[in-house]
Amino acid sequence: MTEIKFCGLKTGRDVAAAAQAGARWTGYVIFPASPRHVSPALAGELSHLARGTETVAVLVNPDDDLLAQIRDAMRPDWIQLHGRESPQRVVQARAYARRGIIKAVPVAEAADLDAATAYDRIADMLLFDAKPPKGSNRPGGWGEGYDYALLKNLNVSVPWLLSGGLDASNVADAVAASGAKAVDVSSGIESEPGIKDAARIHAFADALVSGRTA
Repeated sequence: MTEIKFCGLKTGRDVAAAAQAGARWTGYVIFPASPRHVSPALAGELSHLARGTETVAVLVNPDDDLLAQIRDAMRPDWIQLHGRESPQRVVQARAYARRGIIKAVPVAEAADLDAATAYDRIADMLLFDAKPPKGSNRPGGWGEGYDYALLKNLNVSVPWLLSGGLDASNVADAVAASGAKAVDVSSGIESEPGIKDAARIHAFADALVSGRTA
């Protein structure tokens, strides 16, 4: 069964719907430029409700002060680094997470996958997301996809998640094309940016189970 990370959750209802839909991971974005941003304190409250899932703090180029705030408020299982963090920074950030680090790698074409080599065995998991539009003020959550088949013969040593432009209509095909064993979704389960829709959360999970497109 393909495992799911429901990301960008902002309310208790979001968390409940994600858990009911079978989430392995629930993600909380702490990055003010994102419409899915929550404070460290709210991330802590929501992650407390997310029992039975592994909690993920999603950060972009965090400094040590922010990492310490997240650790103290949330005690995340995972920290997802979604910016330009170096391999050395990945190693440093691991001290603030209970399980490890997920490092995002932006993808638009095959050559972009070369960047994963620097983080393989450094990060505990990788996440392949669509490269953001030029000039954008945030690195993810744009609802853009790419050629998921680029990942079919991916040669990395750590587990990885497929992300970028996924929703109930395409996730089954994306998994088949990429060979992904885990997926990450945020904008594809929203009624508008930052507003999660419980029906879309369940439809996404159902599409994975059934292997059908919506």
